[in-house]
Amino acid sequence: MVRTVIVEDDPMVMEVNRQYIENVDGFQIVGTAETGAEAIEIVKKIKPQLVILDIFLPDKDGLETLREIRQSNLPTDVILVTAVRDAETIRQVFRLGAVDYIVKPFKFERIKSALEAYKALLNKLNKKESLSQEDIDQITTLKTQELSEELPKGLTEVTMKQVILYLFKQNESLSAEEVAEGIGLARVTARRYLDYLEKTGKVKLEVQYGSVGRPINRYRNNA
Repeated sequence: MVRTVIVEDDPMVMEVNRQYIENVDGFQIVGTAETGAEAIEIVKKIKPQLVILDIFLPDKDGLETLREIRQSNLPTDVILVTAVRDAETIRQVFRLGAVDYIVKPFKFERIKSALEAYKALLNKLNKKESLSQEDIDQITTLKTQELSEELPKGLTEVTMKQVILYLFKQNESLSAEEVAEGIGLARVTARRYLDYLEKTGKVKLEVQYGSVGRPINRYRNNA
């Protein structure tokens, strides 16, 4: 079980987050906090594997809280769940080592995808005492905290990471429609990201031919 703490000052949002997380296999909520100071205290005391963190908090904001977690060398990973969407905040969050960034409001499928991808990352790291270059390359693809190349207009790093993570945890290739439904995107939007990822070699295209109708493009993580 992944021991998880939720940091959120809105009681209604806290309850929604709790219900979502409890509906994902393999996660256990071991604490909650409504302020940054309380979050730091809880994380230092119980050392959870994962913190679900908001940016807007009544004392220190989530960015400052995350920075303090890192400065304290606490063995905790962080996923941001927040309404903040400005590029500079997102950039700083990933530089401080957050494993994902979810923008409110969001669907259950989005946080489920993030949590399952995180669990897959833990499983890969826990399977072996030493890792080959191939193992490390796969983990790097999974984390994908920042994409080095400049993205085409209309594509964002956060959503790109979301698509890559979702494909990574699948055991089979998926159509654009299946990806869109799984992470709460419009089908045409999912198709744009998948086409770009296929052109840049990050996902593999598999064309499925049926007896009737047009062939279906399906995509698989290339790691």
